[in-house]
Amino acid sequence: MIQNILSELSLTNTTLVAVSKTKPNEKILELYKEGQRIFGENRVQELVEKYETLPKDIRWHLIGHLQTNKVKYIAPFVSLIHSVDSLKLLKEINKQAKKNDRIIDVLLQFHIATETSKFGLDFQESKELLKTTEYQNFENIRVIGVMGMASFVDDESQVRKEFQSLKAIFEQLKKVFFEQEGSFSEISMGMSGDYKIAIEEGSTMVRIGSLLFGAR
Repeated sequence: MIQNILSELSLTNTTLVAVSKTKPNEKILELYKEGQRIFGENRVQELVEKYETLPKDIRWHLIGHLQTNKVKYIAPFVSLIHSVDSLKLLKEINKQAKKNDRIIDVLLQFHIATETSKFGLDFQESKELLKTTEYQNFENIRVIGVMGMASFVDDESQVRKEFQSLKAIFEQLKKVFFEQEGSFSEISMGMSGDYKIAIEEGSTMVRIGSLLFGAR
């Protein structure tokens, strides 16, 4: 299955994040042996435990909601944080990155779904955040794109519209704030059930779990 998905994604230059939350190390190593190196976790404690026991060339992504008091545990090694939704969280990531003499890549998370339970900024909030002097003085974080989750519905046209809205946000932010920064290039959207639509709408990074590992 993973080779099928990888060959499909290679045609569009889309990065696969294998979502390994709740999965045992043996299952992760099976994909590792097939060449997969990027894995995504939702919970900090589980991420730290897996980082400590699995091969060190794995690039770990934190894809779940992140509390500021947990940043210090992943700051020494995390490759990308997908779920940044406040200036307060950015400030803490910058602080912990500095302590570890690192620059940590992050994505700004946007609320594009109809469900109120999902986290994320709206476009106006993101503009206000990026205009603050505090953000502009951060030296140990690098915003490289955006992330969002579509509504969990069967209505393909709704999902497509939500992905289109995230692509539009990305393009506006690129034009206004990141025009000179080639690193601002990632749109993390699409999961097992909707990744094909996401790719059609411009995703550069999909987060796939159940298709690779089976249902939880």
